Amino acid sequence: MTARHIQHILNFRFPAGTSRGVLAEKPSSYLFLQENGVIGIGECSTIQGLSVDPEETFKSKLDEVCRLLNAEIPPKDIDLQHYPSIAFGLETALLDLKAKGSKILFPTEFTRGNAGIPINGLVWMGDKAFMQQQIREKIEAGYHCIKLKVGALNFETELEIIQNIRREFSATEIEIRLDANGGFLPTEALQKLEQLAEFHIHSIEQPIKAGQFEAMENLCRKSPIPIVLDEELIGVQRVDKERLIEQIKPAYIILKPSLIGGFGESEEWIRLAEKHNVKWWITSALESNIGLNAIAQWTYILNSALPQGLGTGQLYHNNVPSPLEIRDAKLFYNTNKKWEIEFDMPSNHIKGC
Repeated sequence: MTARHIQHILNFRFPAGTSRGVLAEKPSSYLFLQENGVIGIGECSTIQGLSVDPEETFKSKLDEVCRLLNAEIPPKDIDLQHYPSIAFGLETALLDLKAKGSKILFPTEFTRGNAGIPINGLVWMGDKAFMQQQIREKIEAGYHCIKLKVGALNFETELEIIQNIRREFSATEIEIRLDANGGFLPTEALQKLEQLAEFHIHSIEQPIKAGQFEAMENLCRKSPIPIVLDEELIGVQRVDKERLIEQIKPAYIILKPSLIGGFGESEEWIRLAEKHNVKWWITSALESNIGLNAIAQWTYILNSALPQGLGTGQLYHNNVPSPLEIRDAKLFYNTNKKWEIEFDMPSNHIKGC
């Protein structure tokens, strides 16, 4: 087996705002494994300020992984404990290699084009007009579950935006999920959650920054809105997972395989969550269609009834053309469409980009 990697800079169609800042572009690295003329591809996707992969050594670690694989070191013997995104990329590249480079990692009714995965409609931060425009577009597209980024605008403006949704649509018609990305201060979070609760909010992700265990535990106990842990899971070692769930006692956890080390690590989180009666769903983490495809196929085999956070494939001007498409608020794999990737091109020269 031979291995190599390239980097591709993904460019957003619009400034993507969160409480951590505004994103205009996002780098991803593709890991290629070749054996007997078959090429498997995996995506190593990081988000600056969120991923725990050390940024200063990320490329050199990818170089090392390729050297070790080229020296016939078994993948399981490569230490990627501190590089969860590379672990995800290697895991999915190996799955694709096993699948003869077909990108069909988990054959199901989803990959046969006969079933879709229900997803939420994601509304990014921006000024009031931009957010309201996104909300209208999501509702007109048939979404019954909308996820709004909050925590960076004036709070009264955010309340007004949510109130406007509820004036037109009840909680049975439109489910509202919120994602604060740690944007609230611990001293003000409960008061804000009490105000938001008037609008029958389904849940709120990471209301305060990760790592404040006692404050988050207190918030989960008192909040009138079910709290979801997201960033809180990133970088948590295996021995600490159950301790975190037991201490904080969230209503839900969100799993981002590319940020927490792949499918095996995600399945461990699911096992522990279910053991403690904590619900969960899966969310992509700004991957290109390479990573999103792997996550979507894996998500389908989990048989979750909840809308998933897998609608990010339309974010970029220069995404990798793929069979993934959104119809009727569901993610589908259109078997009439083809992947358009040229593996032997130099970095940043991917067909269709």
